[in-house]
Amino acid sequence: MSATLKKVLQFPIIKIIIGIVVCFALFVSIQNFVLKPFFYSLIQDKNIANPIIHCVSILVLLGSYFFLFRLYDKRKITELSLKHLPKEMFVGFLLGFLTISLSIFILYLLGYYQVISITTTNYPVKLFTTLLVAALIEDLLHRGLIVREMENWLGTNAAIVIGMVVELQHIFNPHSNLFSFFYYLIWGFSMAMMFIYTKRIWLPYFFHIGWNFAQPFYGSNLTGLDSMGNIIQSEFNGPEFLTGGAVGIEDSIFTALFLLFIGIALYYLAKKEGKIVKSKLFKR
Repeated sequence: MSATLKKVLQFPIIKIIIGIVVCFALFVSIQNFVLKPFFYSLIQDKNIANPIIHCVSILVLLGSYFFLFRLYDKRKITELSLKHLPKEMFVGFLLGFLTISLSIFILYLLGYYQVISITTTNYPVKLFTTLLVAALIEDLLHRGLIVREMENWLGTNAAIVIGMVVELQHIFNPHSNLFSFFYYLIWGFSMAMMFIYTKRIWLPYFFHIGWNFAQPFYGSNLTGLDSMGNIIQSEFNGPEFLTGGAVGIEDSIFTALFLLFIGIALYYLAKKEGKIVKSKLFKR
């Protein structure tokens, strides 16, 4: 391999493009042309087959990322290290779920949230495993790849800004509004900080799962979608900036403030522990 080609391939933006294209292409191809034909031929009920396909797809995506960058960078893939997985899985899910729960509790005290009934029949397993896959795609590629490469190249602060801007792709979600714009920036900031503080994807990933599970759990829309099921059938009444309106509880001012607090707290801890790094761009 020529020195010029090697230099081009090691350029951070090129690495990000190759990483996204290769990992996502393998994920989609194997899921659609291998896993679905195989499991649909074995299991006729798609409500059973799809969760299995989703779980295997998670392993495919993680495996494609791991082996690609093990070969590409010739390094240990520390962002997928399993050493702290149990702790970060538990803390992440609990923190994500409790953050949404706290907003719901405040709305309940204000009289803007009412429980009608509780049942699990409106929340099949396939909806939860769909969230597992969707969250992994975002956290692996946004945090594990984009934020990581940008931090190594441009430093932590620039990586945070880029991580925030990347999340603005969600502005095209159903019912997004002006406040959603600021919420997505806060989401990008806090999720980037979870990765930057731990240097692993597990804390933001499981926070994301807890966050996404809690919303339909309480009967809220999820990022504007009303098709993600529910466990608690509920009614939201009150100002849209408090309840989140059609977007869902994540678009509530309460939720955004709690999320921002988490990001600021992690930034403070990261700075205190020397985890905020400077740009290597101008270093010789």
